[in-house]
Parts: sequence; C-alpha cells; structure tokens
Amino acid sequence: MKAADVRVADGRIVSVTSPPAPSELPPSISDLRDLGDLVLMPGIVDTHVHVNEPGRTEWEGFETAAAAAAAGGVTTIVDMPLNSVPPTIDVPALEDKRRAAHGARVNVEFWGGIVSGNTREIEPLADAGVRGFKCFLSPSGVPEFAHVDQNDLIAALPLLRRRRLPLLVHAEWPASLRTISVSADPRAYATWLDSRPEGAERDAIALLIVLSREFGAHVHIVHVASAAALRLLREARAEGLPVTAETCPHYLTFSADEIPPGATEFKCAPPIRDAATRDALWQGLADGTLDLIATDHSPAPPGMKHPGDFARAWGGIASLELGLAAVWAGASRRGFGLEQVSRWMASAPAALAGLASRTGSIVPGLEADLVVWDPSVDWTVDRQRLRQRHKLTPYHGRPVRGRVIETYVRGRLVYRDP
Repeated sequence: MKAADVRVADGRIVSVTSPPAPSELPPSISDLRDLGDLVLMPGIVDTHVHVNEPGRTEWEGFETAAAAAAAGGVTTIVDMPLNSVPPTIDVPALEDKRRAAHGARVNVEFWGGIVSGNTREIEPLADAGVRGFKCFLSPSGVPEFAHVDQNDLIAALPLLRRRRLPLLVHAEWPASLRTISVSADPRAYATWLDSRPEGAERDAIALLIVLSREFGAHVHIVHVASAAALRLLREARAEGLPVTAETCPHYLTFSADEIPPGATEFKCAPPIRDAATRDALWQGLADGTLDLIATDHSPAPPGMKHPGDFARAWGGIASLELGLAAVWAGASRRGFGLEQVSRWMASAPAALAGLASRTGSIVPGLEADLVVWDPSVDWTVDRQRLRQRHKLTPYHGRPVRGRVIETYVRGRLVYRDP
C-alpha cells in the first residue's frame, strides 16, 4: 500500500502517480479528493453470485443484489447459471438474464451452465459472451440444473480448451456423499456435516485433476472447504496444470464447533468444517494453493431455511455485502495485508473471468471501478441494515472489520455510506 495520485476521466483510470505537494497542484483542478487515511482499492470482483433472476426473483434479484454489492465495495459480479428459471444453459436464457440485469448499479457478467446433454450449447454461449462455464458433479438442489458425469466432462473440456474458457466445478463426488438417516437429529449441525464428508471433495477434485491433465483445459474448483483437497491442489500446481481454486468468506470465518443447534442459516454445501480446516484454508491462500475468495452468495426466502432442521433446509449463505469486511477481519488478525486481500478479491477473480484488461486493478487504462474504505473500523453486523432481499445471514451479530465509504463503477458513484 502506498500514497498515490489517481486520476480518472470518462470512466477510466488516466494515471497513477506519486502525489504532488500541495504547492504543486494547479488551481484549475476540480473534483479533487484527498482521502486522507482512507484506502482506495480496486473494486471487489465477486465471481460467485447467485442472483436467481428471472424465475426466482423472490429469492434475490438484480436490483437488491446490486445494491448489496455496491454497499460491500463490489463493483463487478459474475452471476451463476443456476437457481434462475430458466438456467443459463442456452443463449435465449442468457439474453433473459441480460434483460433482467439491465440498469444494475454494478457491472454484471455471466457464467454459462453445463448440464447433462447440453454440450451443443457451449460454443453458442461462448460466442454470446459468457465468461466460462459452471457444472455440478453432485445434484445441484434445483431440478432444472442437472449434474454432470464423467462422460459429460469429456465431451465439454476439449471445447473449453479451444475457447480458452474455464470450467467452474462444484466438486463433491456423489458416490461419496451419505444419506441422512431418518433417526438422525435434524437440529444437530453434525447431521449435515456427516452427510458431506471431506472425501467427497477429495474424490471429485482428484478426478478433475486427471481430466485437466488429459485435456489441458482450465478447471476451477469453486468453494473449497476441505483441508484434504489442498494437498491435491498443491500437487496439481507443482505439476503446472491449469487448475485453480477458490474458497469463501464463511469457510474462513466460521467453524463447525460454534454453530448452534438448529441454526440452519449456516447450512451450505460443502459444509463449514472445523477450526483446523479454517486455518488450513487461510494457509492455502497464503501459499498460493487457493487463488481467490468469492462469496457464493446464495440467498433464499427464510422459510426455505427451515429453522431447526438441517436435513430440510436450503443450503446457501447470503453474504454479498459482507465479504470484504468478513475477510479483512480474519486476514488482519492473521497478519495479512491489504495487498493480499486486493489480490484475492479483485485482481485474481478478474483474471479468472477474463476481465483483467478491464477491472480488478488500479492501472491506467482500466475502468475506474474503485472502493474507498476505512480498514480500521470494527463494527457488528445487523441483518436489518443489509440490502439483500432477505435478511437472514449467519453473520448477524458477528464483529467484522473495514467499512466501505464509497463505491465507484466506471467512475460513477454508486454507493456512499449514509
């Protein structure tokens, strides 16, 4: 982090230079801002957001998601292809999404979806501008987005390699998952945790590494939640394979032993594991095994969370507005700096989505997607103040760090702290 004079014109960064002395400032400059002790950082690029519109707008929607994003310093979201109806598995569905997102106050990009049987839609979606493709190896939770098998991957990966687009994978191997027994206590978090063992992640990632090696295609593992997966990812990186991975703020913040009975707002897949796993994920970020952090913002109406019943509850955590503050709270305690957080949450996600030539860094020529924030402020999350459509979140009452003061998208102010 350093002092700098950042000049913006027509929505782009014009120059980044050492700040002039006050006596050297020309009198004609207008709109000059001295941020003092505040930090100017690239806007957050969140590459894992479920907006759910159209079709399930009552779950979230682009208006509320964009408002939450802007308040959290997020200037670009990349929308996941599922939970909307129809899912983004063909070009007409993509166009539906674009119409729904028109007018959003932040940049919106899209992942395409790969489901069993839609291989022929990959190239048309690539031509239409999706940033890559997402698939599930285990059931997705919604019937219109079917999970894929090994044969589907073998058909898709050569196409993705040729188009130089990543395949994002929800990596839990279905044969390694366990059915929840009718005699299990639905209020106990262990009931959910035991049904999604680490081995499911490990087995899925092992297969994906083999396929990446065979086809030379970029495979990106979303929401890594397992320490057992890290060894495989380190080996793939050492081998030079095009395999990347992310984790999420909730895996870096919470641990299984602090989740109260019946607190289904903590349910997600893969599940939040123990404190040792949380520490291992931070180490994975530190040593480069994990490339980036994305929220996996996945809201649903509160009734779908079935309070008190981990077996029936929808699995998803809403955190789009809170990612930066939650990550910085943990990172600053562990001695990480703002440069690392900026890489994990801005430049690396931008690179994954093929957006590094537009956003994710404070570099002349890039779009002026910027966040002004105070990293020294400690505050406590109050769900009623959040801008997401439904206020249920496991972060309620949680101390976090860093308050967003202003957010700019292409040089335009889209949020100011009230």
